[in-house]
Amino acid sequence: MGHFQKIYQMLFFWATLIFTFTSCSQQEETELIKHPNVLFISLDDMNDWVEPLAGNEQTLTPNLNKFAEEGVNFSKNYCASPGCNPSRSAMLTGLHTYSSGMYSNYQEWRKVPKLTEVPTMGQHFRNNGYYTAGAGKIFHYNQVDTLGWDDYFPSINNPMPPDDFPAQRPANMPRFQYMYGMFDWSPLSIADEETSDFQSVDYIMQQLDKNHDKPFFLAAGIYRPHLPWNVPQKYFDLFPLESIQRPKIIENDTTDLGNVAKELIKRGGNYHKHVIEANQWEKAIQGYLASIAYADAMVGRLLEALEQSPYADNTIVVIWSDHGWQLGEKMHWRKFALWENVIRTVMMMKVPPGLERMPNGSAKGEVTTNLTSLIDIYPTLVDLCNLPPRDDLDGLSLKPILENPQEPISRPVITTYDYGSYSIRFEKWHYIKYIDDSEELYDLEKDPEEWHNLALTDSLLDIKNKLATYIPPNPIDLPEESLLELMEHHVPPFRSKEYFFSQERKEWMKRFE
Repeated sequence: MGHFQKIYQMLFFWATLIFTFTSCSQQEETELIKHPNVLFISLDDMNDWVEPLAGNEQTLTPNLNKFAEEGVNFSKNYCASPGCNPSRSAMLTGLHTYSSGMYSNYQEWRKVPKLTEVPTMGQHFRNNGYYTAGAGKIFHYNQVDTLGWDDYFPSINNPMPPDDFPAQRPANMPRFQYMYGMFDWSPLSIADEETSDFQSVDYIMQQLDKNHDKPFFLAAGIYRPHLPWNVPQKYFDLFPLESIQRPKIIENDTTDLGNVAKELIKRGGNYHKHVIEANQWEKAIQGYLASIAYADAMVGRLLEALEQSPYADNTIVVIWSDHGWQLGEKMHWRKFALWENVIRTVMMMKVPPGLERMPNGSAKGEVTTNLTSLIDIYPTLVDLCNLPPRDDLDGLSLKPILENPQEPISRPVITTYDYGSYSIRFEKWHYIKYIDDSEELYDLEKDPEEWHNLALTDSLLDIKNKLATYIPPNPIDLPEESLLELMEHHVPPFRSKEYFFSQERKEWMKRFE
């Protein structure tokens, strides 16, 4: 072999070696993540009074604002039901209320036959190789999903740390007959570190500080701004009482409503009447805004911990609230109604680049006005995390919207109140049909406060009839075996049309007259 041939072979050998090494390095550098981590942050009873949704000019939510600038803000997102239990059960099982029969706070979701057959979100992740851990309220109080978690704080059967209360109770809102006992608000003379949500967040932060040998699904259940609105004094100080503004209302707003809507307004002893008589409207709003600011601070702690962890670049973040709330709009307080600011909820997502299912990650800092639902979270995470697909989920994967938030997608979104009452959101329209067949129709572009019920407008009959076609034709009945024993302040759930008009229900409802 000649001298130059040997040199050529040697050069070829080294060139091949360098090419192979470089190719392997590039392959390693560009290898996509098949099973990303998930940080799943739940907020409780948070309506659109957050800066990214602009529902109230007084609110202060800098951490949610910052997150909205990094991910996708679903500004027209809705719950499956305006009650903690049915909303959370639907979202965490992937089955809407009308597909399962789980309609009311006064049911045990684990005793709903349809829901015993499906894996919860936690179970699906755990069954497919994920480490799952949670803290605080994810399912409804003690109705825990014992099969969905490897670990839970404080424990799997005791999912929430003890709540925080002032020394004197009630602190501000005088009791009235049939009032929900936690309907109260007060600043606390304690530090954040002493509060229950701080403890839940601390646990999740500790999980982010650990070395994990498999992908994780971490669920942080932040309880505020759920009642009672008791948070440290510094959050009340952000909202001086003299600066508090009441919600926009108009006189005689309820005259164009039907009987069921008026019953919902007076539900549980007529909260609005008693709030006005006790001169507590501004104080209540102050308590709610303070609780939102506190919850936002807890979200900020979680996001900062993730950012400082080794998992910042391979973790999907989802922030959501189970439903909205009213503070005097339509003379109504609390949840348990089908109006826009009760069913509209917080939902934001951030997907990092480098995922097998979404190499470029989610859009950054964009707002989508496409109509979405909390029940879309389950199929979205199944899709993004490469889990075995389920064909029985009622929601849709939001992957196309996460990639292109401005691409319009037309679909109706359904919310139920108990059995037989429906909200249909479609395009600019909001149609409500109650169990007694009374109706409401609103054009939200012209009437965002829902002051003018158009259901009897002849020229809109075709639109109303079209919206009515989206009502599920064969909803599953509410299973009697799932009902909890009612307390005296509870309003019996609509179990059927026959029950709604029954003498039994009429006798129970007399107490609220």
